[in-house]
Parts: sequence; structure tokens; C-alpha cells
Amino acid sequence: MTAPVNNASARQRTGEPSPVLGWRGDGNDRAGKPHLTKVEVEIAELTERSTHDLRLAWRRLHHTDPPPGLSRDLLIRALAHQLQQRTEGRAGPALRRRLRSLTASSRKAGAPCDPGIVLKTGTRLIRHWRGHAHTVLVREDGFEYEGEHYRSLSVIAKRITGAHWSGPRFFGLTKRAGAVLGAETGR
Repeated sequence: MTAPVNNASARQRTGEPSPVLGWRGDGNDRAGKPHLTKVEVEIAELTERSTHDLRLAWRRLHHTDPPPGLSRDLLIRALAHQLQQRTEGRAGPALRRRLRSLTASSRKAGAPCDPGIVLKTGTRLIRHWRGHAHTVLVREDGFEYEGEHYRSLSVIAKRITGAHWSGPRFFGLTKRAGAVLGAETGR
């Protein structure tokens, strides 16, 4: 007769905490699952260490203080990455060259590296144009302007101005718009 799968004592050593943070013996552990490797245990233990200890580990590893303002979460992630590299090895030179060429070509093509501004549902965008304030409500499925639904800010900008505009630029949602906004406001 086999032991029941839901028996917590069958899955975990009695009286000892689980080596993985958050592992509570809630049915996710299955019989025959391989044991955690040493590096997996070390990474799991990073979350239990104090921020001061994490900073000391960074200093030992890099021989310098961590960057100012580096959050605890990023500190843990960076240390975990270093532990994995130590165990698994770094990416090979060919892969690193390929990644560099891909990032360089995407920069040349003008592909943005950051996703830009992400608008939350319920946000109101207000744009003053020729003496009138125009308000757009961000909805889950698009935008609302003067009681009508639109899928694009550019369509709304065209309706307001009568000319083709980049909607995000018209409403001041791009970095470029901030630099040029003063010259465009009087149109």
C-alpha cells in the first residue's frame, strides 16, 4: 500500500521548514520529484536574508557597493543570476555576439526598447486645443471621447484638429512631444 499524496509528513522532513520559500506542502509536491539542487536552495535562501546581508554578498561578489537605489528585489535577482552563472556557466561568445547584434539592429530600425507609457483604465487625458479642453477617458477596450468609443487616440486627435496627428503625441504621452509641446500648443 502506498502513502497518500496529500500527507504532508510524507513530503517534508518532520519539524524542518521547507527549503523553498513559500513551499507549504499544498499538493504541489509530487512523489518522485527530484530534490532541489544546491544552487536552487541557495537562491531560495536569498529571499530570507536581510537587505544588509544581501548588500554584503554583493560587495563580496563585485568588490564594490551595489548601485544606490537598487531595490531589494533587484538585488536578489542579480545575486540569483550570479549564482546560476557560477553553476551553469555564462552564455557562450557566439550567443553573446548574436544578442549584441540583435539589440544593435533593433536600435537602428527604430524599434523602441521600452514599452512607453502604459495607461490605466479610468485615466483621463486632457488636451487644451484652440481654447477648448478636450477630455478622453481611457477604457479597457479603447478610449471614450464625447460619449463615443474609439480604439485609437490618433482618430480622436484627427477629430479634434481636422488633421492627421499621432494620438499619443497630441496628448503628450511621448518624450518627443514634451520637447516640442510648447511650439505646438498655439496651433
